[in-house]
Amino acid sequence: MVKKLQKMVEKKAASAGHLFDSELASAVKESAQQIWLAGMGAFAKAQAEGGKVFDALVKEGVNLQRKTQGVAEERISAMTDKMTAMAGEVGAKAGAQWDKLESIFEQRTAKALSKLGAPTAKEVSALAARVDRLAAAVAKLTKAKPTQAATTRRASRKRPTPKAAR
Repeated sequence: MVKKLQKMVEKKAASAGHLFDSELASAVKESAQQIWLAGMGAFAKAQAEGGKVFDALVKEGVNLQRKTQGVAEERISAMTDKMTAMAGEVGAKAGAQWDKLESIFEQRTAKALSKLGAPTAKEVSALAARVDRLAAAVAKLTKAKPTQAATTRRASRKRPTPKAAR
């Protein structure tokens, strides 16, 4: 538009003097009106398409938020996995140390009980088994010879007591 005005000005300057001023004023007026109308058209177009642009921007923002959330969740998941693994390692080490401490305690307790002469669990178990076997043998003997045992009891009851001892 500016080039058009410059060409007109050069043409008019060459041809006439006072006609030049009125034609220049009308050209400037026409140019200003075209600029005004172009501005109004741009405003109307922006207003009409503004809702579409806004909606497009909202969609783009939602997509960006989803991507960002996805990346954040991946990183959180990775950190959670890493922390879980570290906790498992620490728990395993602590468990191993606890087992070692428990073993040392058991050994020292057994040593102290041994010095005091206390029987071990194994010795008590063996003794209980022996008592069970003996009890079974006694029960077997008493069932096998009830008459002999009964006779012995009756005989001990019927003994005469010496009168001289009275």
